[in-house]
Amino acid sequence: MQNLLHKIVLPGGAGLVGQNLVAQLINNGHSNLLVLDKHRANLEMLRRLHPEITAIYADLADSSGGWQHQFADADSVIMLQAQIGDLYLDPFVRNNVASTKNVLHAMKKYDVKYLVHISSSVVESVANDFYTNTKKEQEELVLQSGIDCVVLRPTLMFGWFDRKHLGWLSRFMKKVPIFPIPGDGKYMRQPLYVGDFCSIIESCLKNRISGKTYNITGFEKVDYIDIIKEIKRATRSHSLILNIPYSLFSFLLKTWAIFDKNPPFTAQQLKALVAHDEFEVIDWPGIFNVQATPFAKAINITFNDPKYSKIVLEF
Repeated sequence: MQNLLHKIVLPGGAGLVGQNLVAQLINNGHSNLLVLDKHRANLEMLRRLHPEITAIYADLADSSGGWQHQFADADSVIMLQAQIGDLYLDPFVRNNVASTKNVLHAMKKYDVKYLVHISSSVVESVANDFYTNTKKEQEELVLQSGIDCVVLRPTLMFGWFDRKHLGWLSRFMKKVPIFPIPGDGKYMRQPLYVGDFCSIIESCLKNRISGKTYNITGFEKVDYIDIIKEIKRATRSHSLILNIPYSLFSFLLKTWAIFDKNPPFTAQQLKALVAHDEFEVIDWPGIFNVQATPFAKAINITFNDPKYSKIVLEF
C-alpha cells in the first residue's frame, strides 16, 4: 500500500496530466511530491498553485544536467514527460526517447522500486507519425527495463490546464466568428477525462498494481463535431460551426505552420484525427475502483470550475 509520506517523483509533471495529478494527490493527503520539468512558465504556475511541493527545472533529455540525484530516496515515479506536437522529428526523439532512457537509468541508480508509465493509445493506432512512433519506442524501453511497473495507455485527454486539444479548441472558438470543421466532422473519438485518469494513477500507487498494460479509454464514443458542439454549449460561445473540405483544412494547417514554429494543431495531427481508430474499452472503473465521469459533466467541470478552468498553460 502507498504511504502518503513516501516521496513520489513526477518527470514531466508540469503538463496537463501532471498539473491535475498534483492537485488531486495533494487534496488526498500526499505531501512529498517532486516535479521535474523543463517548461519554466508551467513549472512556475505549478509552484504558485502548490507552494508545498518541490518543483525543479530539468531537461530530462540532458544526462549531464545534474538532476538525477533527485531520485534518491524516492518510493515511486510517475513518468509523464512527452512531446505531443512539433513539425520535426528531433524534439520527439529527445523528449519521448532520450529522456526516458535517462529517467530509467536514474531509477536504477537510486534503486527506485516502482514506476507508473504514462504511455498512449497511439501505440496501437494505425497512425504513422513522429509522436506515434516515438511513444511506441518509449513504451518498449519501459517494458524492457526490468523495473516493477504498470503501463497506462490513455486516449485523447481533456480537463483543466489543457493547453492543446480541447482547451485550445475552446479558446480558438472564443476568438473567431466561424469555427471550421474538416469534412463532415464525423470522426469518432473516445475522449478521456483527465480527472478520471488521475484517479486511476492514484489507484496504481495505492495498490502497487504492476506487470500489466492497460488501455484506458473514454467510455463514451463521441464524434469530433459533437465534441465541438458540447464545448460551444459549455463555454456559451457564439461562434458559427462551419464544415469545410478536408483538403482545404489540411492546406490551411500547412500554411499556418509556415508562420508558426510551434502550431497547436498540425497536418500530421489532422491525419491522426481522421484515422478510424477504435480503442478497446476495458472495465477500468471496476479494475481501479474509479467512477467514470459522464462526458457532458466532465466538459462542464473543465470549462466552468471557478478555481482551475481559467488557467491556461503555455505551449
